[in-house]
Amino acid sequence: MNNPYFTQTRLWRIPQAAIEDSLDEMAIDGAKGTEGIVLWLGKDNDDIADITHLIRLRGPLVVKRKEYINIHSALLNDVADIAIEHGLRLVGQVHSHPPGYSVDLSPTDRMYGIRVPSYLSLVAPDFARTRVPVHNWGVHIYTAEAGYVRVDQKDTRRCLQIIDGMRPPMFTVGAGS
Repeated sequence: MNNPYFTQTRLWRIPQAAIEDSLDEMAIDGAKGTEGIVLWLGKDNDDIADITHLIRLRGPLVVKRKEYINIHSALLNDVADIAIEHGLRLVGQVHSHPPGYSVDLSPTDRMYGIRVPSYLSLVAPDFARTRVPVHNWGVHIYTAEAGYVRVDQKDTRRCLQIIDGMRPPMFTVGAGS
């Protein structure tokens, strides 16, 4: 199904290792019965966003439950500091949903998620414990016109390029970092 609000010409280049490392990180939380999340930093020139760094969130300023994640603004401030230090931008994220749940964004995801045009938000199924191709995840892009738009598989294959090569560094933000 084509979405009339999806008019993106942007390409996100995502290292395969970033996907693997993100799944591994989220599966740690999934084993505890909670959603997990990894933020993606990178270079962005409006046409191409290259994912170059990963952020894992730890400590009491991130609350993870079965159907819910809440990130305190102080933790996001620390993420912004890392982005600035490395000349990067927050270009996307991946989070997991519980087994049996949709990979669509929940009403909470839509209402309280990062709402910046062209922000990429992926949803991995089964608490990230089942390895399925990224093109089968929920792929959502924020648009100024319609908020988050779910991208169909055909358009996902066009806008997400999975690349070999570099393993992006993963920073830990929060307690124990």
